[in-house]
Parts: sequence; C-alpha cells; structure tokens
Amino acid sequence: MDGDVARVTGLMRSEKNDPRVQMKDQIGAYTDLFDKQSAEDRKGDYAGVVNKYYDLATDFYEFGWGASFHFAPRHKWETHDSSIIRHELWLASKLRLSEGQKAMDVGCGVGGPLRNIAKFSGAKIMGLNNNEYQVTRAKRIAAQSGLEGQATYLKGDFMNIPIPEGTFDAAYSIEATCHAPDRVGVYSQIFKTLKPGGLFGSYEWVLTETYDAQNETHRALKLGIERGNGLPELEPASVIVQALKDAGFEVIEHHDRIPTSDIPWYFPLTPRLSPTGIFHTWLGRYVALKGLGLMEKLKVVPAGSTETLDMLQKGGNALVDAGEAEIFTPMYWVLARKPE
Repeated sequence: MDGDVARVTGLMRSEKNDPRVQMKDQIGAYTDLFDKQSAEDRKGDYAGVVNKYYDLATDFYEFGWGASFHFAPRHKWETHDSSIIRHELWLASKLRLSEGQKAMDVGCGVGGPLRNIAKFSGAKIMGLNNNEYQVTRAKRIAAQSGLEGQATYLKGDFMNIPIPEGTFDAAYSIEATCHAPDRVGVYSQIFKTLKPGGLFGSYEWVLTETYDAQNETHRALKLGIERGNGLPELEPASVIVQALKDAGFEVIEHHDRIPTSDIPWYFPLTPRLSPTGIFHTWLGRYVALKGLGLMEKLKVVPAGSTETLDMLQKGGNALVDAGEAEIFTPMYWVLARKPE
C-alpha cells in the first residue's frame, strides 16, 4: 500500500528512543535487499525483509489506512471503511466461525481484522506476527477495546509456528502469506496447527494470467510491488493452489474477488480531487515529500522518513499500474480444509 501525507504525521507518535525510528539506517538496509540481492537472497532472509519493511511502514499504514492493512472489493454505495469490514466478515462467514471456537490469524498486523472478526463471530482468535512493534501495538489496542481474553497475540515465525498440532478449529490469512519464502512451507505449518476438518481461508497477492514474464514493463511492475511492500517474490495463483495441495490441504474453492467489486481495488491509491485522493497526485506527493523533508531537518520526525515515504509512494504507483494492467490482484481467495 502507498504512503501519503496523512501517514507522515503518524511518525510523530513514536517514542524518540524507540530503535524502530532509526530510519536512516533501516531504509538503507531495506533498499539494499532489492538493489543488491536477488529474489532467492530475499527468500533466504525473508524475516529480515519483512521486519525491516514493517518497522519502517507501520506508522504510515496505520495513520493513513487504519488498523486493517488490506484492500477490499467495494460496492458503489459503500465507504472505503465499510468495504474493508465487509471483506473481513465475509471471510469469517466462510470459515463458519462462532462462539466457542479457536482460530488463528496468520500475519495479523496490528490486529484490526482480528478484532472485527472476534467481535462478529464470538470466536477466540490468536494473532501470529513476527514483528515486535506490531505485536506490541496489537496488544495495547486489544486491551483498550476490552478484547484481552478473546483476542490474543503471539510473536512468532509463520515458517515455524510454535503451537501444538491440532490446536485450532480454523485459520486465516489476509494478504500476509505473500511474505513467505516458501508457500508449501507456510501452508504446511498452518495445516499442522489445525484440527482434522479445520478450515483455512486466505486472501492472496498473486500475479494474474495476464502477467507476461517476457514483458519488460510487467517485470518492472512486479519488482516495484515487491520492493514497495516487503515481498520476497510474487507468484501466480496456480502456484498458491498447488502449494496448498502439496501441504496436505483439500482445496474447496479458489477465485479472484475483484469481479465482485464495483470500484477498482486500487481506487484509494489513485490521484483525484478529493480530501484523500489529492495526496496521490504528483503535486500532492511532491508537497508531502518536501514537507516531510522539512520536518526531518527540524528533527520533528526521524532522519530517513522522506526516503521511506518515497519508497511507499513508488510501491503504491506500481500497485495502481499493475491493477490497471490487470496483471496483479491482492484478493485471490482460497478456501481449504484439513482432511478428516
């Protein structure tokens, strides 16, 4: 997702001593992962890629996008926020979550979807996240929302989930397993934690059948999305479905949810004359970068904030361009079951 000027001020909420805000070193280390390393190298250091990215991006995301870091199909009569919640509750209904059940949110971010789904379903949900800052934020917000007993959080790697076998009735992932270096590996870990008959639902970032690996523009957009969103490497939908099967799952259904949307999924990132869209115009982005640069000089925000915003903006541009070219979707839906 993109950064805009509204997200910039989120950095000012950070503690001055928080090592996470040492952005100058962080952004340099992060961009080196894409400028100096291959996709295979990034897969080998996937945890470093993801943690560096979210240490940099979380405040920008949360302030400008809310607590649910994902896209959603949107009807003409809906607001952006209502479409986000409907997207989450549709998933919960597909998993048949209800009171008395236990579920896992794989890659839970700061816990926005988890809290909405827990309130809607009554299920107890554990969020798994390998980013210390996001886990801390999620726990703090859960305590404030009165969901401490129902919404819990665990810092852990989804490639080695520290949970006993057969713990959960269901599991889900919302635009998170795209950060995994090996899809069979991450799905096998989720498979292990489910009870027999347990369901797993996920919204996946994938390349569509329109993507042409021989097309230089397509390849550039793919790399732009990866770089701007902390991804080791994007894969086509066919790889995702086969990986689920190889992990032991029975795939019940899989399809792109984009056709259910009246409004393009990338619409929130497009330049337009509106209170938020103005920040996605070239002028709005220029002003945001210059304004943030001034705040850096005045030491209001950490050094490196401007480079971080620039990286997020370019990632947002790649998402919009890839969406318009129909070579990418962030909401390929898969529903799978662990056999009885």
